[in-house]
Amino acid sequence: MKKLSLVLSLVLFTVGFALAQRTVTGTVTDDGGEPLIGASIFVRGTSSGTVTDIDGSYSLEVPEGATTLVVSYTGFETRDIKLGVASVMDITLSEGVALDEVVVTGLGIRREKKALGYAVTTLNSSQLELRPEADVARVLRGKVPGVDITQTSGLAGSGTNVIIRGYSSITGSNQPLFVVDGVPFNSDTSSDRGFDSGGASASSRFLDLDPNSIAEVSVLKGLSATVLYGEAGRNGVILITTKNGASMDLDKKFEVTIDQSLFANDVASLPDDQDSWGNGFHNFASAAFSNWGANFNERTANDGVGADGAVRHPYDRAALNGVLPQYIGARYPYTAKDNLDQFFQTGTIASTSVNIANRLSEGTTLNFNYGYRSEEGFIPLSTYDKHNFGLGINSKLSNGLMINSTFNYVTSDRQAPPVATSFSSNPGDGASLFSNVFYTPRSIGLYDLEYENPQDFSSIFYRGGNDITHPLWTLNNTSDNERLSRFFGTVSLSYKLTDWLSAMYRLGYDGYSQRQRYSINKGGGQIPVGLMSTSLRNNVITDHNFNLQYNTRLSDDLTLDGVIGANIRRDTRERTFTNSTQQFVYGLLVHDNFINHVNQSDYRAENLLGVYATASVGFKNFLYLNVQARNDLTSTLEKANRSVFYPSASVSFIPTEAFTALQGGTVLNYLKLRLGYGTSAGYPDPYQTRNVLGVSTRDFVTNGGTVVNTNTVDNRFGNPELKPELHSELEFGLETRLFNNRLGIDLSLYNKQSKDLIIDLNLDPSTGYQNTTINAAEISNKGIELGVDLTVVQTSSLRIGLNGNFTRNVSNVEKLADGINQLVFAGYSNIGNFAIVDQPYGIIQGAQIARDANGNRIVQSNGTYLAAPDLGILGDPNARYVMNGGLNVNFKGINLNALFSYSDGGVIYATTPSTLMGRGVLAETDFDRYVPVIAPGVKEDGTPNDIQITSTQHYWQNGGVFNDEMRVYDASYMKLREVSISYSLPKSLLDKSPFGTITFTASGQNLWFKALGFPAGANFDPEVQSTGVGNGRGFELMNVPTSKQIGGSVRLTF
Repeated sequence: MKKLSLVLSLVLFTVGFALAQRTVTGTVTDDGGEPLIGASIFVRGTSSGTVTDIDGSYSLEVPEGATTLVVSYTGFETRDIKLGVASVMDITLSEGVALDEVVVTGLGIRREKKALGYAVTTLNSSQLELRPEADVARVLRGKVPGVDITQTSGLAGSGTNVIIRGYSSITGSNQPLFVVDGVPFNSDTSSDRGFDSGGASASSRFLDLDPNSIAEVSVLKGLSATVLYGEAGRNGVILITTKNGASMDLDKKFEVTIDQSLFANDVASLPDDQDSWGNGFHNFASAAFSNWGANFNERTANDGVGADGAVRHPYDRAALNGVLPQYIGARYPYTAKDNLDQFFQTGTIASTSVNIANRLSEGTTLNFNYGYRSEEGFIPLSTYDKHNFGLGINSKLSNGLMINSTFNYVTSDRQAPPVATSFSSNPGDGASLFSNVFYTPRSIGLYDLEYENPQDFSSIFYRGGNDITHPLWTLNNTSDNERLSRFFGTVSLSYKLTDWLSAMYRLGYDGYSQRQRYSINKGGGQIPVGLMSTSLRNNVITDHNFNLQYNTRLSDDLTLDGVIGANIRRDTRERTFTNSTQQFVYGLLVHDNFINHVNQSDYRAENLLGVYATASVGFKNFLYLNVQARNDLTSTLEKANRSVFYPSASVSFIPTEAFTALQGGTVLNYLKLRLGYGTSAGYPDPYQTRNVLGVSTRDFVTNGGTVVNTNTVDNRFGNPELKPELHSELEFGLETRLFNNRLGIDLSLYNKQSKDLIIDLNLDPSTGYQNTTINAAEISNKGIELGVDLTVVQTSSLRIGLNGNFTRNVSNVEKLADGINQLVFAGYSNIGNFAIVDQPYGIIQGAQIARDANGNRIVQSNGTYLAAPDLGILGDPNARYVMNGGLNVNFKGINLNALFSYSDGGVIYATTPSTLMGRGVLAETDFDRYVPVIAPGVKEDGTPNDIQITSTQHYWQNGGVFNDEMRVYDASYMKLREVSISYSLPKSLLDKSPFGTITFTASGQNLWFKALGFPAGANFDPEVQSTGVGNGRGFELMNVPTSKQIGGSVRLTF
């Protein structure tokens, strides 16, 4: 009720101020009179701007006192247009002179890109909408250099990891800040369970955004670009302007846009299984874990298969004879079964989007949008449904006060299968569907065998003792549900105090309520007594921002603009959690039907006060000096350390504007050099500086009935000397246009240093504590980012363009705490991501095979490899470099787009392909298994190995089932990430219809890939992350494969 009251109050407050203001309209054309579609027009020194439509027309609100419009278009000169009294201004741009872009920068201020001393990448709505992905972060994949985006799995609504310019913290977050319509947006990924028990599939909260409602995304990567956002911007900032947030720039009196999309949702690939060998061991049919049994087509005297080609039915055993008597004496065909094709299905993704834009008066605009998405995954009981409502209302009063507002409400419901991690057999902590499905032996049919005991409804499968849960039992008896409701929005007031000074206040609110429910009926193999956990999270961000913006011309050659302001932000997180075990009645999933209960609740709050200032001096349109600074006070540190100041400075120099000798040529059309330096900080989570007391109100009850509560001190010792992490970055860049603006290059080189990084330090137990938190570590990230675009053909009816980007980041752990050379921060203690001095961040360490002085593997007397006594480095999970390439062809209303990706190097610890190889399931294991194997290497005495073992022994014990080293693969891959083709009906066909435009689009995503370092039959996509969203990297633990989508959409406007 409080949330609803707040929404209504803000809406009524905004609508009440709707009065008139001045509007300028017109067209933008080239020298030949052809309309320029998507040309940018903005009012210099303000955030007010728009783009031209399909006819080259525009309409723009012009604040009182504004003097200049800046008009730009790729491949054309940028023009400054003086504003007079006219309300209609038609503008002509010429090719081949200087080139500029207008971009959104910190705090939402639009500036000419040529004035910036740092890298900014901007994507418009056409690059984001009408895609099958619901996750806006995944829509950005491959489109922005320096941004690494990895999905946790192919499940509907699963999480997404976003890293910009490498990892800069060991224990802190490395995720960027999302800012929506000027307000910080909570993008947390929250789960009640760890990654090993299914928490890796939790949703990232930027999933709550609707890509179809976004007008523009700008990515700020360097610290010199993000300093105004303070500590929150240390990992980069993704600025999102919704169509509601941009509604002040509407150029239509009334327009309705309807989008309808439908996609088929399939698993991207499945492994190729061999069809010659079945369940068993040492070429003998048996109910083994593996698939090293008898041959389907060749009978031997001692292979365990009868003359009838069948074996004893798996359910003909004493434990089941009483409840399944029909199988007593039954035979079961020993043949290859088609499990994967039966289990995986083709799901559907249906998306509906409606946008209504209306200029209510000359001073008031309104934009409303609604989006509905219904997603069905590629396995049963995997669904995601979402409703998005958005409203933007913007007005200007007769006294000059401008009010801009956005209101957004989201509800979603997600159902996911259980996806606990697995190494080679059953999952170690919780139920998992995919591990048991993939390595089910070839002679066992999932749909041939009942999955539950008809008497007690427990799982039954081909092995006795319930040590492998039937996948269909898991599917039908496990539930992982997440429901969410969220409201976020902003109201801002701005007023022009003088011709050169304006004031702005903005209130932002982002709050969501998330309910998670995870349950397993009793009778499964992993949690036989049953389990149920429920939680409720209420997270709120309240953000206040006040600033003064100035913009003045000091002389004919000098301009000065900037901002002075203050920011107050409060984050609160509240969680209640109940975990119940030992189910009493099967099938009744309420907490009262469980015997044991654990209740938890926690609340934390963070307060931040920041002041900031910027100044930008421009000289003769070719030299710009930008200075920015911010000082924050945080509540998460003690008084002596809570104030942090971080400055930033950058320079932009444009030789083609400065030197007349460089102007007018056909080779070099534009050149900009930039240099920037920025700093930031990273604060610890709350309560790390104090000792924390835990309270249990009903710890036990005495014999007399007295309830006794207990207080316990946390095992972590609070460190009052804890300081913020400190980051600094130097960035150099070059931007150029060549060959009559047909070739564009944007190059960035950066060196980022991070020190005083917060890590955990173990303490002597005699202190009464187990660990504490200290500042100790240092990490460096150095890299190169390159963006290229090329116009191959450009005529009045045909345009062929190519674009691409290249990213390389090299990280290094420079220092840890004194006396500590390594620490593990993700995964497990014996196989995980480590920080090791003088090694890349996140290096994978695990068990290795012992080697001699020459690097030869050592073979034991039984023919299997000898394990090394200590953990060793298995590889670097970070790619050496990543390249993406795009194609765009536009011909008479037909538009073709494609995006290709290539990732070189890095390793991944992948248990799906290694287990399928070790278990004899994969196609690569279809060889003559009767021939003995000699493992490559030397014996313990140093002589070449000549010990013969069976193929079963070699692949089972020397392969990827029991050996970490053999589970590591080169993660290089190439893929066709996106492809689409659209057609817009000619305007001549629509003149007498109610429609303004009709566009048909067919598109696909992740349609083809090739993992270069894996067995061909694995068909494995390494672009997954089983450790979930966070700092872990390079692990796939028999989780969910990726997905592919293909379908189409139609857009109607009227």
